[in-house]
Amino acid sequence: MGDNLTTKVLKAHLVGGNLRPGEENLLKIDQVLMQDATGTMALMQFEQLGLDEIKPEFAIIYVDHNMLQLDYRNPEDHIFLQTCAQRYGIHYSRPGNGICHYVQLERFAKPGKILLGADSHTPTAGALGCLAVGAGGLDVAVALSGVPFQLETQKIVGVHLHGRLKPWVASKDVILEMLRRLSVKGGLGRIFEFTGEGVKTLNATARATICNMITELGATSGLFPADERVREFLELQDRPEDYSEWLPDPDATYDEEIEIDLGEIEPLIARPSNPDNVVPVREVAGLEVAQVCVGSSVNSSYEDLAVPAIILDGHILPPHLVMTVSPGSRQILDTISHSGVLEKYILAGARILEPACGPCVGMGQAPPSGKASVRTFNRNFPGRSGTADDQVYLCSPATAGATALRGVITDPRDLGEPPHIDIPKPHIRDFMVVKPLPPEERKKVTIIRGKNIVPPPKNVPLPESLEGEILIKLADNISTGAMAPDGAIVMADRSNVPALAQSTFKKEDPEFVPRAKKKQGGFILAGANYGQGSSREHAVLAPLHLGVRVVLAKGFARIHRRNLVHQGLLPVLITDEVYDSLSLGSRVRFPKIRQEIASGQPEVIIKAGKRSFRGRHDLNPREQKILLAGGLLNCLKDK
Repeated sequence: MGDNLTTKVLKAHLVGGNLRPGEENLLKIDQVLMQDATGTMALMQFEQLGLDEIKPEFAIIYVDHNMLQLDYRNPEDHIFLQTCAQRYGIHYSRPGNGICHYVQLERFAKPGKILLGADSHTPTAGALGCLAVGAGGLDVAVALSGVPFQLETQKIVGVHLHGRLKPWVASKDVILEMLRRLSVKGGLGRIFEFTGEGVKTLNATARATICNMITELGATSGLFPADERVREFLELQDRPEDYSEWLPDPDATYDEEIEIDLGEIEPLIARPSNPDNVVPVREVAGLEVAQVCVGSSVNSSYEDLAVPAIILDGHILPPHLVMTVSPGSRQILDTISHSGVLEKYILAGARILEPACGPCVGMGQAPPSGKASVRTFNRNFPGRSGTADDQVYLCSPATAGATALRGVITDPRDLGEPPHIDIPKPHIRDFMVVKPLPPEERKKVTIIRGKNIVPPPKNVPLPESLEGEILIKLADNISTGAMAPDGAIVMADRSNVPALAQSTFKKEDPEFVPRAKKKQGGFILAGANYGQGSSREHAVLAPLHLGVRVVLAKGFARIHRRNLVHQGLLPVLITDEVYDSLSLGSRVRFPKIRQEIASGQPEVIIKAGKRSFRGRHDLNPREQKILLAGGLLNCLKDK
């Protein structure tokens, strides 16, 4: 039996482990990606390791999330990031150069490499045959120091694509179909590898859409082969030397397999307020829409922006509707400006935003209360847009364009023949990426720290026992945007955890923060898939600052669970009985918690009044040591 592509890449980077099921493996990291919302904390944690330079062959910081600069905090964070980059030998992508996922795809991702990024949508680079994994800032800080990345052996899912997409159907509809089938929990512990004759019908940016949103399945990554379509893309980017062929063996096997006939997929749309709430567009067609947003983190390639523009050519937006356009990179903005695509948007009345995440992370352009907003983005979690009772729908650029034209949700197939898109040769300009200084000049750099640059909270070893109250009871699928909310106001404090913590669970329970302060900490109780969404470790650091040491949940999202462990918070898995028996204010004790974790037993005793329950954990031996020490940094400092 031959190797699949994922296994080939993993074997090429394996420095510990054997990729056996249930085993934790050590992987060499080639490239590291950070962005401004996660980068300040990651770099402050890297500083605590006391190294003078980074170890991976390439690392970069993108400024793409918060660029509104409402006051001194945001611009001073950018200065901190830039001077850190100069000090430690890291590339720096200046504000306005573009979104990390698209610029990385265009200029830096390479077939056969492993990329670790402090952003959950890092898997976008899988479109080029690069195994890309999202992680928390601390994981990235450790990778910068040269320590191998620990990854438990994943199930490799072969997604066999057959046929060809029909007119008006896009790769966005493919990933929405996968979400409809599998749900936001269906990819946990899995890497999705795309194979079959249908793969060659998708170009690199179409593949990037699928890999970007593979994260919404809860998956670790997505991977396409590095084939002729990847060669085409790299040649277009003047990077032919970065191409190398990476394909699965003809007799490759997979742990699980999925068959998708591209010709059977129709235009799909995710209704509020989760990416897996997917139905055919025709089922919600006719609903009046107040806002249409195209571009940003996903679907912001040239062709993704060209399709709605051509649909709107010669028309003016309906008076009740506002449309925004967010190019994925400065290169894409430059290309649409020369090709006439930008002019079509301008003449239709659309608002042109800078190449940045923008409204995708609630950074302005919030929709009206309770009114439909149709977006080509990747997430529609409640309130992520900036409006508490938002009604955000996710769809392809074609569906967004048709909807913008008519002012109601519209199946693009109603418009007749689809437009033909010719992708022009872009102007390659890398002047917005500041290259690292020569090694001899780096030590002369003084890192500039603004008033809002506050080191992360220090953790302490796990005590013998823990006692406290349930501070909040949450349902299933709570996103990290609940613990560390999106938006310009809160995100400006991403480098200041004490300030950021004041917004913890503000949408779910405005009394959570004062309650946690009054009780001097306690525990969080949640349903399944707790911590889905962003990789932001602030979703752990904020509760930690408020005294939370344990989260009891029916299930955890991959990155958030890892962030909990690495910051010294214990994730305890509970049954429906435990969840139903506890409520807000329940007094809970873990009488032998340190002894239980140290012994390696998978169960922990939970005392609640006169009742006793059993919880469990799935910590491996390495993670047990981390919990006992009070976090990964404590362990590394001891070494």
